[in-house]
Amino acid sequence: MRSVRPLPAILVGGLALTLAFTATACGPTEPPADKPAAGASSPAAGGEGGGATLPKDLADKLKKHGLDPEEWKNGAWKNWDKETWLREAQDFVNPVIEGLWDTERMKSAKSPDPEFTAQAGSTGGVTDPTPRAVRAQREKTPYHKNAAPVGKIFFDTPQGSAVCSGTIVKDPRRPGKSNLVWTAGHCVHAGQKGGWYRNITFVPAFNDLGKSAAALNNAKPHEVAPYGQYWADWAVTSGDWINRGGTNAAWPYDYAVLHVKPERGRKSLEETVGVALPIDFSAPTTAQAGYMGAWGYPAAPPYNGLIMHKCIDRPTRLSTAPATPTMYRIGCTMTGGSSGGGWIRTMPNGKPALVSNTSIGPAGSNGWLAGPQLGRGAKDAHDMVSKKFAR
Repeated sequence: MRSVRPLPAILVGGLALTLAFTATACGPTEPPADKPAAGASSPAAGGEGGGATLPKDLADKLKKHGLDPEEWKNGAWKNWDKETWLREAQDFVNPVIEGLWDTERMKSAKSPDPEFTAQAGSTGGVTDPTPRAVRAQREKTPYHKNAAPVGKIFFDTPQGSAVCSGTIVKDPRRPGKSNLVWTAGHCVHAGQKGGWYRNITFVPAFNDLGKSAAALNNAKPHEVAPYGQYWADWAVTSGDWINRGGTNAAWPYDYAVLHVKPERGRKSLEETVGVALPIDFSAPTTAQAGYMGAWGYPAAPPYNGLIMHKCIDRPTRLSTAPATPTMYRIGCTMTGGSSGGGWIRTMPNGKPALVSNTSIGPAGSNGWLAGPQLGRGAKDAHDMVSKKFAR
């Protein structure tokens, strides 16, 4: 794309694909009308623990690059001049800015997603016939009961505010207390044409009740962000994406890991939401993979980015460039905005695991999605973030 309780069994082709997103938390509860849900953000919340102070390490990093921290928070982040657009792996900065992502700004954010235009057979790799389109289905509401690990990512680009999707994943060094979110590389970094995007925040179970745009105008904070907002304080994507992102050779490496922190409070993301998915970095080839499900918030027409959808299909192979890994491809009508959303399969032990993320779709139609096969490079990225925040 240019993207508690067990889930019920999904019957596809006579087989049952059971994705049991079992959460241990009780889920968000409705607070008094004048108070946000536990862990949720009020419109004026921000900063470390909800205050307005910029953490010293982030302030120091901005100063290192000649950027004034207070000016940054007051709007200097809107300067996308190439000389000040940080792009190297170690340059990621993402200070919390008070009240930036209110409901109206979230609703107006658009998809930045790319489209794939190469024709099958033109890359020198292995590409299977184009899969039949699979109509995306709306996820059942409330999302925190039916797809708790899935959420929406908001961020700013030179073209304006933008959206992707993401999935809460486990942290091997912080069992039960993960703050990690899996998404696509192009949802956090512009690739060869630029640097790190800004003001990146993750909202698990966004628009929990699946309300319309009009209904969201009067929604309570816990209905928009039932678990609050989680700002990225570190991000890792592949070197291939940073150096070649936007070219056909980079799509098989279009993945990223975010470490996030609550805009308010101290509890970890996994403790708050109650679930995080393991990642399978040794998923089988398409012939043995069985069915996979892709979850996300499609935002390009005919969708509006407010409603969570899913597609279930058997993956086939897509090659985007010579001498690069083959990608998974499934039939799916989800559009831009679903990028970064997790692809999930049921493991031999009967439990769900993340195996890919939505990366690209076709130009001129919306009949399929493709995502990278997560191998050693993806595992290294995940491990790198886990080690950085190990305690």
